[in-house]
Amino acid sequence: MKTMLLIAMLGLMLTATAGDAGAPVAGVVTLGTTVEVTQAIAVGNRASKLIGAPVYNEQEERVGSIDDLIISPDRSVSFAIVSIGGFLGLGSRLVAIPVEQLTEQKDRLILPGATNEALQKLPEFKYAG
Repeated sequence: MKTMLLIAMLGLMLTATAGDAGAPVAGVVTLGTTVEVTQAIAVGNRASKLIGAPVYNEQEERVGSIDDLIISPDRSVSFAIVSIGGFLGLGSRLVAIPVEQLTEQKDRLILPGATNEALQKLPEFKYAG
């Protein structure tokens, strides 16, 4: 009788363990991403290509250049820091532009409605600390 009870309990334990074989384990983090996700993000814009890129308005006038990209605490790129005004980096200032306002047309970054005057009226962006 004890043998039958022991066999039944072992069987239940094996069944329960086999059912949890793919369950996540506390403290273990999956690294990387899937092939599908990798292929999807491969067609996105690289930060190294965006930083320094000129920004134009709809009239194809250059109104600034991307100085930096800000990643918000929720891990999304939320703002492009655009350098405006100045000449060869002298006298320029930084403004924060929500990335949703930028579009890409003909391999150019377009900020619709941007004029030098309108951008100068924006508050200057300064990095914390």
